[in-house]
Amino acid sequence: MSKTLQLSDKVNLTIADVIDIAEGKATLVLSDNTAWSALIDKTSDVVSQLHKNHRKIYGITTGFGDSVDVEVPSEKMVELQYNLARFHGCGLGKFFDQLTARAIMVCRLASLKSGYSGIRLSILQRIKDLIDKDIIPVIPEEGSVGASGDLTPLSYIAAVLYGERNVFYKGEIRSAESVYKELGIDPVIPGPKETLCIMNGTSVMTAIACFAFKRAHYLCSLASRITALASLALKADSGHFDDRIFAAKPFAGQRKAAQIIREDYGDVNHSYRIQAPYSIRCAPHAIGVLADSLPWIKEFIETELNSTNDNPLIDPETGDFLHSGNFYGGHIAFAMDSLKTAVANIADLLDRQFALLANYKTNNNLPKNLTGADDKSINHGFKAVQIAVSAWTAEALQKTMPLTSFSRSTECHNQDKVSMGTIAARDCIRVIELVEQVCAASLFAFAQGVELRVKLNEIDEQSLPAQTRRLKEQILETAGFLSQDRPVDRSLKNIIQEIAFQKYEVKPFV
Repeated sequence: MSKTLQLSDKVNLTIADVIDIAEGKATLVLSDNTAWSALIDKTSDVVSQLHKNHRKIYGITTGFGDSVDVEVPSEKMVELQYNLARFHGCGLGKFFDQLTARAIMVCRLASLKSGYSGIRLSILQRIKDLIDKDIIPVIPEEGSVGASGDLTPLSYIAAVLYGERNVFYKGEIRSAESVYKELGIDPVIPGPKETLCIMNGTSVMTAIACFAFKRAHYLCSLASRITALASLALKADSGHFDDRIFAAKPFAGQRKAAQIIREDYGDVNHSYRIQAPYSIRCAPHAIGVLADSLPWIKEFIETELNSTNDNPLIDPETGDFLHSGNFYGGHIAFAMDSLKTAVANIADLLDRQFALLANYKTNNNLPKNLTGADDKSINHGFKAVQIAVSAWTAEALQKTMPLTSFSRSTECHNQDKVSMGTIAARDCIRVIELVEQVCAASLFAFAQGVELRVKLNEIDEQSLPAQTRRLKEQILETAGFLSQDRPVDRSLKNIIQEIAFQKYEVKPFV
């Protein structure tokens, strides 16, 4: 049975809540608190009364962006809202998958719940109903500069509410119009500010950031466990992970990484140089950069998630219109640029560990390229995989160029400083995908390295900690011990799939 989460101005959603709702593990309900519904109605009523006093309010009685000086008569306010969604229908590229699109809808609801936007409660209910019925807008990934929010991708949600564009429904892409007719759903007629409420915000980049955080958090712990396998395969000095070292440099995440490695390493005797290369000895320090960044990145994402980030805002007490820039996605942009750099650094660390263990000159007398073959003259083990790991790492590192450095002046120099947060978030996901591939290859190779030590009677399998034996056995059962040269792409994909579903046990950092 799924849990129930409530939407109201008094309840903040978390990253985990967004993902749970998107995955169907939780149900979102609108609060039945009368004070909350009264708050939503109050600011919505303020907007609906504008035509009576002819006030000049951006995006309601004026054009959009640089067209702020163009006055719009009251009888055209609704048509203006339709047009806002329509002319932003220029997104290109791949479509966001349904999971991400659902999360985007949840993030938009979280932003609109505080009562500062002037949107009707019935619109929030309709967005929730679409999530419940699994009628999900088809949203192109490309076209947002991250301020004035995610205008182009969010226009696809607004348009679907109005019965336009396409949706995912029952495994097909269909027109929203045809699905509405089939189900007897009437399209929404937008109020004077409601398209602006839906489109003018950071919900796309925030939704992507939620998934990026969850996957990066997992990889942080997984990288610690992978390092333990690498250290065991190398028979490196377990003293590198002594807690006294990390008490002397007390970054909490760094210390936790060392603890995980130490516990997975156990009491195996070592027979290697007194100091292992940095990729082993300094692994907790490298992983610690990511681990110790997770708390503030989480705070940035969840603050943005629950913020009111459209424009203008409406003071529910006074009815004042506050012309602002809360749609600016700078915090998410910086968090995603930082996260992708820290995660790519994990790939670089594991790539160096892989090179260390594949090279017979540095792997402490393991077979060349970690081959498990008896005839080593014609078998090359993980030679090509090591090259592939290097390629994936290089691509991940290349994408660490910060998108926040590429602000563009757009829209007649009205949007003359933009965040680029959505592209930063998309790049972060790509970096994470590449690092997951590096992790998969490293798990395979390092589990084989430990198994080779066991077969050579250099490690007593029973001396390994139980959780380390389970991990090694799980990997080799999934991928198969590499005894003879064979294609391993399917083995790698199977491990990547297990990483995607987070099937390998880890200890959380946050």
